[in-house]
Amino acid sequence: MNDATNFSYTPGQLQQLAQDVLRFAKEKGATDAAVEISEGNGLSVTVRKGRVETIEQNKDKGIGVTVLLGEHGAIRRGNASTSDFSEKSLRDTVDAAYNIARFTAGDDCAGLPDEDMLERKPRDLALCYPWLLPADEAIDLAARCEAAAFAVDKRVTNSEGASVYAQQSHFVSANTRGFMGGYPYSRHSISVAPIAGRGGNMQRDDWYSSARDPQRLANPEEVGRYAAERALARLNARKLSTRKCPVLFEAPLAAGLLGAFVQAVSGGALYRKSTFLVDSLGQQVFADHVQVTEDPHVPGGVGSAPFDEEGVRTHQREVVRDGVVQGYFLSTYSGRKLGMPTTGNAGGSHNLLLRSTQASPDDDFKAMLKKMGTGLLVTELMGQGVNYVTGDYSRGASGYWVENGEIQYPVEEITIAGNLKDMFRQFVAIGSDTIVRGTKQTGSILVESMTIAGN
Repeated sequence: MNDATNFSYTPGQLQQLAQDVLRFAKEKGATDAAVEISEGNGLSVTVRKGRVETIEQNKDKGIGVTVLLGEHGAIRRGNASTSDFSEKSLRDTVDAAYNIARFTAGDDCAGLPDEDMLERKPRDLALCYPWLLPADEAIDLAARCEAAAFAVDKRVTNSEGASVYAQQSHFVSANTRGFMGGYPYSRHSISVAPIAGRGGNMQRDDWYSSARDPQRLANPEEVGRYAAERALARLNARKLSTRKCPVLFEAPLAAGLLGAFVQAVSGGALYRKSTFLVDSLGQQVFADHVQVTEDPHVPGGVGSAPFDEEGVRTHQREVVRDGVVQGYFLSTYSGRKLGMPTTGNAGGSHNLLLRSTQASPDDDFKAMLKKMGTGLLVTELMGQGVNYVTGDYSRGASGYWVENGEIQYPVEEITIAGNLKDMFRQFVAIGSDTIVRGTKQTGSILVESMTIAGN
């Protein structure tokens, strides 16, 4: 037992289990095999209107096995999993994966990564900061967060609750090409969703703070106060008439635009030709001041990883330089389908940073409003109206109407529409008001013109 993390298994024990699984697979007749073994524990509490709504504690473990049969263009693959770490269960799981592989069609792109792509000496990126939080302390943090929201103004009348989440896990991944790696990691958060107003004039908003290290979480009172201020600012929202105008995406939503780009240049969409950015490598996709970099090796970063889900080493790189696409997001399989090497992105992107060569440290949120002048500030998006085949973008939205760089009034029940190919080219400015959301970091983004559909 590791008292610092409350794990039941040591890294050495997980490594031994991985070696056992690979040996069982070879004994069964597998050409190749891969395994991932994980264990985690955590706590989640929710408080609503000062009363405890939920307390959930988890202690999970699991093993996933991939068995590969055949080689040279006819590789068959089978997967199976179990949460039972006994030898009999491990052998049964290998057998299940083997039998699935036997009846699977061969695929010339399947198979493990090439040996020279595998990470042999994973670096320590300091990704685990255990937070073995007693339930009563977690409840107190959530209650303080929600109470701070209610204390801002009497017009904060209700709440969807405040939550505190603490999780720490570790894993080992291995394959028959000699790769063995793993590490502990953590993720913690504090969030709240207050409701302001009464009757037909009610508005909700939310805010959260998330980090691997609990010491880097925002003060719960700060989270509560800011969420309440956001909800109050939305009261007495109006509708807009249909028009075209500049649109400023608040930083948390701007991260979604970066995510849309990632999805459009990811391997699965590219080899299926189901993306508007097919064959975009080397092509101008963004305005020429836009840069996107990927750095998987930021110590303590939410998106940091020394290797991807296949054991392929990760590396720093330019994804977009001066608006031109320099690289895709590929796994071993999708890379082979495209006749390209993996980029070490099996499982997704790592610490993407969107920035502008024209940006200044003074380009904070207020400065971005000034740059827009008159237009729409978007702070919430609804629906999933993105067609990645055509790039068409249409989302329900709410936010604020801005004139002469000053917010005039809140707006709701509108739709913003455009095409991502045009929107990317029309990134006028990227703010210094950067925020991290998941594996992506960006400031607010000003788009030159979009269609606003109102009443």
